[in-house]
Amino acid sequence: MFSNFLVKRFVKNYDNVSDVKVRGAYANLAGIVGIVTNLMLFIIKLSVGLLSNSVSILADAFNNLSDAASSIITIIGFKMANKPADAEHPFGHGRIEYITAMIVSFMVMLVGIQFVKTSFQKIINPTPVTFELWPFILLLISIGFKFWLSKFNKSIGNKINSSTLKATATDAMGDVFTSTTVVISFLICKFTTFPIDGYIGIVVALAIVYSGFSLIKETLSPLLGEPPDPVLVSNITDMVMSYDNITGIHDLIVHNYGPGRIMASIHAEIPSNIDIMEIHHIIDTAEREISKELNIYLVIHMDPICVDTDEIIEARNMVKDVLSKYEEVKSFHDFRVVGEHDNKNLIFDIEVSPTCLANESSSSKLLANIEKDIKEKAPEYRCVITVDLAL
Repeated sequence: MFSNFLVKRFVKNYDNVSDVKVRGAYANLAGIVGIVTNLMLFIIKLSVGLLSNSVSILADAFNNLSDAASSIITIIGFKMANKPADAEHPFGHGRIEYITAMIVSFMVMLVGIQFVKTSFQKIINPTPVTFELWPFILLLISIGFKFWLSKFNKSIGNKINSSTLKATATDAMGDVFTSTTVVISFLICKFTTFPIDGYIGIVVALAIVYSGFSLIKETLSPLLGEPPDPVLVSNITDMVMSYDNITGIHDLIVHNYGPGRIMASIHAEIPSNIDIMEIHHIIDTAEREISKELNIYLVIHMDPICVDTDEIIEARNMVKDVLSKYEEVKSFHDFRVVGEHDNKNLIFDIEVSPTCLANESSSSKLLANIEKDIKEKAPEYRCVITVDLAL
């Protein structure tokens, strides 16, 4: 309820999440809320940690301070990511958002590593922890604030599809569990002189390190080039195939230049006997309408396919029958027969699984087996086969 109030109060046109300015307003709101909440939690936990002489509480306090710094970086990162395209960056600066998430992740790891060392020193040279009721209650309240902050960031991250805010939400939920552990150890210290505080401090610190490492893996993936969203792939293929005279599609490539900055290209097969101006109009319309509908930049390449001769129909069916025996082959396309008499080539592309394409010997063996099977069925043909990656 309070989250919705903040969004409606501070984000204009909050439903139009595809707009760059609206995304920026959401990011600013999340960043400011994160700074205020984490600074408040830092002050509370720092005071409790110093009063009680608890290293685990101090570790948790400085973790909150790093989260406040992360929120500042998030705001700066979004502002830089929303810069318009220029000559050096023709597709915009959207990937800065991923780099921002990476910086946040490294900061989380550094805090954790530092407190592993501090907690280890506390185990070697233990000092008593003083339990007080009011500090204990304040720590319990802080857990509730962190839980709400995680849900708030996750809600906004999902709404605007922000990897940075999703990472921040994951980090905050991790803090909920580590803070709970700290509170439990603080309570146990009332009943024992065993230096549990140092051991719990190490557990908390290692959890912070692991959280940072996990966030790095998540944010590194889109920078390296991860597979496109299956829902987006399905939407593009279904929408392209819905247009008249497009009989097949293949070679879909999706480039991610940051949230809301996606470029895609796809090959569309059309019968070769259709008027070139008519099919150009269809392709042009499809590019424009699909780009607008999916908020992407789509380019469609036209592949004319000759399908009206008995020889091509018979040869295509024969190849289809041969390829059906191979589980690695997901589909084939761009099929054509080139040449005449005894000098004929069957030219086509096959889409194979990523594991097959990654292994050069496997893909070479697959091609050799396919060519052998086709040669047995139709010795008059030679094969020219191109291997593509199936999405």
